[in-house]
Amino acid sequence: MRPFGTRHSGPGARRRVGLPGAVLALVAINLLVEACLAGADAGWWGSPAWRTLAYHNGAFWGGLLDNWRPNYPLQPATMFATYAFLHAGLGHLAGNMLVLLILGGIVARRAGQGGFVVIYLASAVLGGAAFAVLSDSPQPMVGASGALFGLAGAWKAWELDELRAAGLSRWPVWRDIAALAALNVIFWYLLGGVLAWQTHLGGFLGGALVSTIIGPRHIRPCPGD
Repeated sequence: MRPFGTRHSGPGARRRVGLPGAVLALVAINLLVEACLAGADAGWWGSPAWRTLAYHNGAFWGGLLDNWRPNYPLQPATMFATYAFLHAGLGHLAGNMLVLLILGGIVARRAGQGGFVVIYLASAVLGGAAFAVLSDSPQPMVGASGALFGLAGAWKAWELDELRAAGLSRWPVWRDIAALAALNVIFWYLLGGVLAWQTHLGGFLGGALVSTIIGPRHIRPCPGD
């Protein structure tokens, strides 16, 4: 099977360059949501209350799994996905979308667009689950980083498996994972503890787990590759 974005029509065929549509679609959805809220914040349309309403109804609230009263019956379930499409502002969104463009392309080309979407959404859900179990914060949690760490987890899990199968050292991958953990510690300190590391951990492990079910496609290179 071939990865999305690769087309072989014969010897010497050139590889098509471009990001998978599923990645671009997720970026567009996130941009649209934040654009609506940022425009409302600025008074260009709607009401400045839109962001508050979005957080109240779509953010991840740990208390809803305890004794808090939800705004609507399905909120304790839907928040496991909706939180990943809300952000704390344009800076938060920009950083996450840059990472999505990079990691999304890597994972989608290895697992296909359907596999990419499954890994992304499953990682978001499992990231939320880890936050629910490991955090007692009463504050809302938003952002796509749990899903993004899941993409990283899937990528690194595949690399570990490939190195093991080839009989090569897996140290480079463990080094990358240690660097991700160190970055979490650094940002947690710089942000004064306002970092949902629990979501990052759950997303990473969730992506790695799902990647064992959705394995990477095996690519046959073009002649001359």
